[in-house]
Amino acid sequence: MIDKQRLEAKCSTWNITLTGTQLDQLDAFAEILVDYNQKVNLTAITDPEGIEDKHFLDSLLFASQPEVAGRMVDVGAGAGFPGIVTKIYKPELELTLMEPTGKRVEFLKYACAQLGLTGVEFAKERAEEAARKVWREQFDLASARAVAALPMLAEYCLPLVKVGGRFIAMKGPEADAEAKAAANALKKLGGQYEETRAFTLPDGSARGLVFCKKISQTPTVYPRNGGKIAKKPL
Repeated sequence: MIDKQRLEAKCSTWNITLTGTQLDQLDAFAEILVDYNQKVNLTAITDPEGIEDKHFLDSLLFASQPEVAGRMVDVGAGAGFPGIVTKIYKPELELTLMEPTGKRVEFLKYACAQLGLTGVEFAKERAEEAARKVWREQFDLASARAVAALPMLAEYCLPLVKVGGRFIAMKGPEADAEAKAAANALKKLGGQYEETRAFTLPDGSARGLVFCKKISQTPTVYPRNGGKIAKKPL
């Protein structure tokens, strides 16, 4: 399905090294995604190079960061980006894929089983509800990709992160501006902005990883319910 040599060459630009097994798993994942996409709408990107660049390379730029370690929750996991790709790249990671849509959770379970991935939990939950249950402040790392604006995302994700852990948001060209806009929200939620790491994908599109450190416990009033988060972001 994908051109493994082409993907390998692109990854080498960022010193990302993939084993033969990992390349085979990514190739298989692409096939599973495109096949399943015919019955459940998972992605608009189905051409091999589009999948390589906008799904795989994008996720690998996240996965290859040294801070990506320990117990991770992928919030709004969708079709498995960056979660499943991160697990392929770092098999030792303890991963929870958190996704409220039942059909997508079924896909995530199916894909992980087909790929032979172990040590993955599936949570059919909205993040703001999960953070009021057993998942509150349980994770070393929370990731989110294209879910919401950063002030809202912070309220979804930071309550899930333990003190000393991190929330990393995958953003586009507006990453820095969003980070500034989220400063107040981060402070209220026990977080602190660290830095934005910028990348440019082979097709020229800009990507930014926004790093936020959890420096104190999130007050119990957060997260609010989804309607309030959307209507009145912090």
